[in-house]
Amino acid sequence: MSSALTDLFPHPIVQAPMAGGVSVPRLAAAVAEAGGLGFLAAGYKTADGMYQEIKQLRSLTSRPFGVNLFMPQPEYPGASTGSTGAAGAALPYRAAVDVYAHQLAGEATWYETELGDPDSGREDGYDAKLSVLLDNPVPVASFHFGIPAPETLDSLRRGGTFTLVTATTVEEALAVERAGADAVIAQGVEAGGHQGTHRDLPENDGAGLGLLSLVAQIRETVSLPIVAAGGLMRGSQIAAALAAGASAAQLGTAFLATPESGAHLLHKQALTNPLFTRTELTRAFSGRPARGLVNRFMREHGPYAPAAYPEIHHLTSPLRKKAAASGDPQGMALWAGQGHRMARELPAGQLVEVLVAELASARTALSSGGDLR
Repeated sequence: MSSALTDLFPHPIVQAPMAGGVSVPRLAAAVAEAGGLGFLAAGYKTADGMYQEIKQLRSLTSRPFGVNLFMPQPEYPGASTGSTGAAGAALPYRAAVDVYAHQLAGEATWYETELGDPDSGREDGYDAKLSVLLDNPVPVASFHFGIPAPETLDSLRRGGTFTLVTATTVEEALAVERAGADAVIAQGVEAGGHQGTHRDLPENDGAGLGLLSLVAQIRETVSLPIVAAGGLMRGSQIAAALAAGASAAQLGTAFLATPESGAHLLHKQALTNPLFTRTELTRAFSGRPARGLVNRFMREHGPYAPAAYPEIHHLTSPLRKKAAASGDPQGMALWAGQGHRMARELPAGQLVEVLVAELASARTALSSGGDLR
């Protein structure tokens, strides 16, 4: 791990930024106080909402922390979405969104709500949020769905902010290095929530790399420190990721189940509920590939959902909110990694301590040739 990153947190454990109200200040503070790196998720928040959470987090801990931003999405005029019409021809972008809205009409009736406005914005307030981080520097900033401009990364670095960018392929990791980021987050296909692909191409659906293969390939290709992300739930898995070439491990689903997490109670319970037997990557809720627990909504709409983010995210937002309010997990986006059944209902700080102990045991076993368990 680079010395700049090592100095920020003593344990190689990063709490993943989970948008949608999961990564709240109390969770990030608990992780930071235990020696990990806590993260706030600015995605889907206003710039002021992000700033208020940063202020709250700073009132809870003096330890370093991170803030994650979603990159603005490119316009897709006339682009194909991977969806097809009745004759099998690829639909243009806007037409595919309209067709999907028609398919969701029954959901709106069932939940007694209107569909959201798909034209609610593609920028996610990126420029305003970036201005806040430049005026009020935070220790760490990470980026999802693309790479900031090199001058942006340089400005953040001059302000004292360590920068990380997600990559899902070796090619993306090389682009991250060329842009001047301080480290790369290698996100394996096992990860819960949205895949951080730089370009969302339907023809690449299902082609994601597993975490250990991805880390090893990036390690042999780029010189940046690597933070491994994807399906990690135990200290022994963290040890494997570090042995593959990572400097630290980022865990999301493991922290989603903690009492400090802002996730809905139904979401937390679903992680270990035997009714939810597996996860899949789906576009059903947002229009971008994201891994979640398979439920009714995903089964019924996933096969037809177009590649249209964030329009589909905006379109389904009222449905997801109404499903949660009515206590129906079958209509919620239950984001989760492949290791969800291993979730532990421990306080976040205690979870960090347990992971550190498991990591130490795994390392000892590895060095002595014993059982990694």
